Amino acid sequence: QVHVMESGGGLVQAGGSLRLSCTTSESGGKINAMGWYRQAPGKQRELVASLTSSGKSNYAESVKGRFTIARDSARKTGYLQMNNLKPEDTGVYYCNADLLVYGLALASYNDVWGRGTQVTVSS
Repeated sequence: QVHVMESGGGLVQAGGSLRLSCTTSESGGKINAMGWYRQAPGKQRELVASLTSSGKSNYAESVKGRFTIARDSARKTGYLQMNNLKPEDTGVYYCNADLLVYGLALASYNDVWGRGTQVTVSS
């Protein structure tokens, strides 16, 4: 089963920074489009940032100017750089991606979710 894996979460003080990474489990997999979501305790999962296949990014108003979504040139890894973190940024962050897998044949997998990584920002 194709999936993506997040890493880079942790505990940080307010004002600090973290960089989350998202990689695919498939050796021939590439990230086509992606999004980062977060879910705070007792709240619904929300979209934080997204990146289209052509490289256009969009951000939730609450993170604009502080978070940056990116993808490496090989499209193997996606990132979410989070600066000036606030306690309200606390939550589980999930990567969601549309993948292209190059093997004997080209296959596409849309809406692939990771298991999440915890981000905790202390005040």
